Amino acid sequence: MIGRRGILAAGGGLLAAPLAAPPVLAQAWPARPIRVIVPYTPGAATDAMARLSAQKLQEKLGVTVVVENRAGANGAIGSQAVLQAPADGYTLLGSASIHPMARHVMKAAPYDPVADFLPLARTARGPLVLVSNPRLPQTTIAQVVEAAKRDPARWTFATSSLGSAGHLASIEFNRVTGANIEIVGYRGSAPALTDVAAGNAQLMFDPVLATLPMVRGGQLRGLAIATATRTQLAPELPTAVEGGLAGFEFYSWYGVWGPRAMPREIADRINAALVSGLREPEVVARLTGLGFEPVAETVAQAEAFITADVARNAELLRIANFEPQ
Repeated sequence: MIGRRGILAAGGGLLAAPLAAPPVLAQAWPARPIRVIVPYTPGAATDAMARLSAQKLQEKLGVTVVVENRAGANGAIGSQAVLQAPADGYTLLGSASIHPMARHVMKAAPYDPVADFLPLARTARGPLVLVSNPRLPQTTIAQVVEAAKRDPARWTFATSSLGSAGHLASIEFNRVTGANIEIVGYRGSAPALTDVAAGNAQLMFDPVLATLPMVRGGQLRGLAIATATRTQLAPELPTAVEGGLAGFEFYSWYGVWGPRAMPREIADRINAALVSGLREPEVVARLTGLGFEPVAETVAQAEAFITADVARNAELLRIANFEPQ
């Protein structure tokens, strides 16, 4: 592989080298292990989807793919680590719908998540579940709203991180109900859900993968699922629409990114491996059992979706008068 310094030192080959290097790099790739950096703590939905993606990349590409968790700074530490690595396809980012929102939720994001990163594939999406501390007497959305309006100081929304689907759903909940419940950001789903289960926070929107086992185990109470109709995965959970929130649908989606400068041929190979791997019948069945559905898009289609999604979410933050933190 010819690095930037090698090209600059190539003397008479200076003009030809940049044109020749990308095809050579792409043809030789992958020749060594690949890292997938997850910018959040282990155990939550983002981590689980990144590990499944890494497994499929390993199977399809025939090289070791290692997942590395680098949590902190609302996802910025792990994301920045990907940008600081060579754009050669050996260091990737496994994140979620929060990633493209970085510049809208952080005062001084150290990168532009849309301009600096290339979405290699959106891998899956899953609906959010509204959960509460099980010791609270309120068992419906209407009861929660009534209690929160009566005594707002006693109510807090936990969210896995600012800009996440759960954060946006919490903002929309406050907007449509007028409850004005304080939203507190955490470093990942696991500590946030733990605080709700312990009673240090009262409410949270988070994907079914993390919430449903805790609901079934009695650590959390499931108040509603943010889908248009009830899901077979948890038919006992009413929809948020049934709870009085008209048109309330929120999903968290997951994906894999690389630095924008990585060779497009490598990007397309990663996309093909993920689309193929995640559409295998046993994988689809596994995802469905967890409340997810796979997403099959080209790189260009993923980019178009993200552009529209960021615009919608940015408008929601604007309406809520959200100030980057």
